[in-house]
Amino acid sequence: MKFGLLYSFITPANGSITHQATFREMDRLVPLAETLGFDSFQTTEHHFQHNGWAPSPLLVLAHASGLSTRLRLVTNVLLLPLYDPLRLVEDVVTLDNLSNGRLTLGVSPGYVSEECAAYRIPYAERFARSEEMLDILQASWRADTLEHSGRYYQIPRCRVVPRPVQPMIPVWYGVSGPKLLTRAARRGCPVTASPRHTNAELKAHYARFDEAAAAVGFATRERPIIRELFVARTTAEAEALAGPAIVELFGLYSRKSVEGERQLRNDRGELVTTEDMLDFRSFASRYIIGDPASVRAQLDELIDELAPTEIICRMQLPGIPTVDFERSLRLFGEEVMPALRGR
Repeated sequence: MKFGLLYSFITPANGSITHQATFREMDRLVPLAETLGFDSFQTTEHHFQHNGWAPSPLLVLAHASGLSTRLRLVTNVLLLPLYDPLRLVEDVVTLDNLSNGRLTLGVSPGYVSEECAAYRIPYAERFARSEEMLDILQASWRADTLEHSGRYYQIPRCRVVPRPVQPMIPVWYGVSGPKLLTRAARRGCPVTASPRHTNAELKAHYARFDEAAAAVGFATRERPIIRELFVARTTAEAEALAGPAIVELFGLYSRKSVEGERQLRNDRGELVTTEDMLDFRSFASRYIIGDPASVRAQLDELIDELAPTEIICRMQLPGIPTVDFERSLRLFGEEVMPALRGR
C-alpha cells in the first residue's frame, strides 16, 4: 500500500491564512512527508475561486521537486483544455528532467464553466480537446520530433528538447463519466477519481472501467483513491479542526451541483440543489477524520471495499494552521501508515 500527500492550496474565505503561507509551508512539510515515508506529493488545479486552489500545478511540482529526492510528483489533476499544447509539451518534459523522472501526469477535461470561458475554450469542446492534447503529449514522448494536424491544434514539425527522462510519462485519467472511463481504459491509463464520490459510487465507476479495460486486454496496476484526511489525538479535536475545513473545501462541488453543471449527492443520496444542503455530517462517507485508531479502522474498511493501490491524503485543508497540519502529518506517518503498509 502506497500513500500520497495532496495539496490543493485552498485558503479559508475569512482570510485567516494567506495563499503565500500555504505555499511557504511546503518548504518544511514536503521534506517531512518524505522522511515519514509518504510515496508521493500531489497537487490539484482550479482557477478563479474565492478560496484559491492552485492554478499552476507544474510550478508547484517543480518546487516540490527541489524539496525532495524520492517522492513521486503527481498532477491530480491538470486541466488539459486550458493549455497551449506545445507549451505544455515543453513544460512537462522539463519537469520530468528537473525531478529525475518522478513525474506522473494526472489529467482531466475539467468541469468548471468559468474556467473554460476565461481561457476562451468552448465548454462543449473540452472532452475532445483533452483527447487530442493527450495524443500530442504522448507523441512527443515517443520521438524527438513532433508534428500534428488535428481538429483543434496544428503543430508544424519541430524538435522536442529536452527529452523526457521516462520513456513514457505515466498518465492518470481524472474522470468518472461512463464514456471517459471507457476512453481511459482504451488508452491504457489508470483512473484517479474525485474525492466527492462515495465508496459505493467509486465501486460502480471501477466496475465500469474494469469491464472496458478487460475488453481491450488492459489490466491496471494502479488504483489511487483520494480522501480528505485529518488525524488528531482525539476524534473530537480532529472534527473541531477539520469539520469547517471540509465544508469550505466541498463548497465548489456544492455550487456546481446547484448550478446544474456537475451532480453532488449527500450520503442519503439526495442531489444537492441548494447550498444550505452542504454540512459536515451529511458527507461523512467522503472523508476520514479522527484519532489514530479510528483513522486506521476507517482506512482498513476503505481498503477492503475498494482495493486501492495508493491512498492519497488531502490533509492540507482550508483554515487549519500549519502547526496542526504538521501534527496530523506526523500522527499519520508514525501511528497510521506503518500498520497499513502490508495491506
